[in-house]
Amino acid sequence: MALVGGTLATLAVAGMIGLGSATSVFAASDTAQKIADHFSSVSTMTGEFVQFGPKGEQTGGKFFLQRPGKVRFNYEAPSAYRVISDGKNVAIDNSKLNTMDMYPLSKTPLKLLLGERIDLSGAKVVSVKEDSDLTTIKLADKSVFGSSTITMMFDPKSYELRQWTITDSQGKDTTIMIFNVKQGVSIDPATFKVDYERNLELNSPSRRQKSR
Repeated sequence: MALVGGTLATLAVAGMIGLGSATSVFAASDTAQKIADHFSSVSTMTGEFVQFGPKGEQTGGKFFLQRPGKVRFNYEAPSAYRVISDGKNVAIDNSKLNTMDMYPLSKTPLKLLLGERIDLSGAKVVSVKEDSDLTTIKLADKSVFGSSTITMMFDPKSYELRQWTITDSQGKDTTIMIFNVKQGVSIDPATFKVDYERNLELNSPSRRQKSR
């Protein structure tokens, strides 16, 4: 799937990552940690997104984020996807194909984006790059999701998150660029509700046999 192998990767901008001079994590840590702390202080966020897939495919929609652990992506038509994390699991629901895949949030790079705090003193930091118009922070946790990484890009002046890229274990990038963002908004708890009954029904052994 892209979220983890190919739909969570459905959630992530290449090109920019390699621009500018790379500084050591320690040299960049003061500024970068301020940015990370600011981002962590934003408990809720809503807005619109454009997603760029590894093959150049492009789609968009609306997103809702609530720290810790919760996010929802409503993809615009003709895409039939809804990606929802309730803090425990990430569900990828395709209403057109009537399928739902489920992954533990802790096993996906989204865990690093949705955590209560981004600690740049830890081993999860792969690199920090600072340019005049962008600060890029790349995180990974090999013990949990192998070689997959998440790269977050922030405005160095406003400290606001602009986009992120998830790179899967095959080196394929999926980028999410966000805009029209509102912070500190009230979000209906039902927004992050995962329909576990539907998941069980769609993935029951009897249904799988019928679909063969």
